[in-house]
Amino acid sequence: MPIIPPFTAPLAWFKSSHSGGNATECVEAVFIPHGIVIRDSKRSESAQLTFSSEAWLRFLPTVQHGTGE
Repeated sequence: MPIIPPFTAPLAWFKSSHSGGNATECVEAVFIPHGIVIRDSKRSESAQLTFSSEAWLRFLPTVQHGTGE
């Protein structure tokens, strides 16, 4: 797995348009130069997942088409 360089600029988080409508299942994301960072919007100070651009692009079709396991 490639190492993503640290990114220290202020992050502009946005909420996923596919998050639950009742605001209990919210995911926030931010694009960074080498990928994307995901977090739980209710626990913004908790752990964050960072994906390379390549990994994110491979992941998206899986969840968009419901083929993930």
